[in-house]
Amino acid sequence: MGTGGHRDPAHVAGGAIRDRPHLLASWPRLLPMAPAFRLRPHGPASARGLEFDLATNLVGQPLVRQQVMKGLREFLENPNPVKPLVMSFHGSTGTGKTYVSSMLIRYLFQKGLQSPYVHHFSPIVHFPHAELIEQYKESLKRWIQGNLTICGRSAFLFDEMDKMHPGLIDVIIPFLGPSWVVYGTNYRKAIFIFISNAGGEQINNVTLALWRARKDREEISLQDLEPAISKAVFENPQSGFWKSGIINEHLIDFVVPFLPLKHHHVKQCVISELVQQGLEVRPGVVQEVADSIPYFPEEEKLFSSTGCKTVASRISFFF
Repeated sequence: MGTGGHRDPAHVAGGAIRDRPHLLASWPRLLPMAPAFRLRPHGPASARGLEFDLATNLVGQPLVRQQVMKGLREFLENPNPVKPLVMSFHGSTGTGKTYVSSMLIRYLFQKGLQSPYVHHFSPIVHFPHAELIEQYKESLKRWIQGNLTICGRSAFLFDEMDKMHPGLIDVIIPFLGPSWVVYGTNYRKAIFIFISNAGGEQINNVTLALWRARKDREEISLQDLEPAISKAVFENPQSGFWKSGIINEHLIDFVVPFLPLKHHHVKQCVISELVQQGLEVRPGVVQEVADSIPYFPEEEKLFSSTGCKTVASRISFFF
């Protein structure tokens, strides 16, 4: 047993991890609960602050702002939600998926991603070996159960779902549905976020087709993108969601598509990065950095191939 009667990580992670202590080292920490929850107040103020930050700092993603705020506001304003909030972020690299998830967590938890109530999983770090999938399942189930026992307002982020071993994620299905209690734990105030590059190419293709059809970016709806995302993500044998009960049981509340970024969006990212680094915002530098990034398709060069991902590293070449 851990301090104060809480189980230590080895017990929470299960026998598979106890027998392989080297696997435990990379897992998120399980800490005893502080005398008072170190959570930010959840309510309209949190939602308003996040909405303002998204509108101010997230470039080129009107659909993301709409979906995230709708999901979060409904969830936070309900004192007794019937199930956890489950969102799935999809899009190409550099379009803002990690940025938005970090921003959301920062508004809900003191210390943001460093909060002991926020748990971030990566398939490469935490579930690297396909032959250990059954052990990973048991460990993940016990880990989530143990942490929700400590704090029902915990958040769980699953990164790179496109690299997750198919079948592994289904072990958390009991925590995502509308049951009142699972394994003796009330879990309905938890938040689960899945992040994936899967579907990014299809989102890009649909966005390009709509642009060619003269449909404004602000007019693109979730209905325009959902069929392509569904086919690319949920019907792909290499995807962590392949034949998943999470999909079949409709446990994802909000699918959030991230659109490819255009040249003027990249320029906004450059300006933000210059300000963040305390550097002078020179129009010539902004233009040069944005121009140095590859764009697609080859003819129109409309969308950034890497979003804003490489902006920070490129700035040093122009100073």
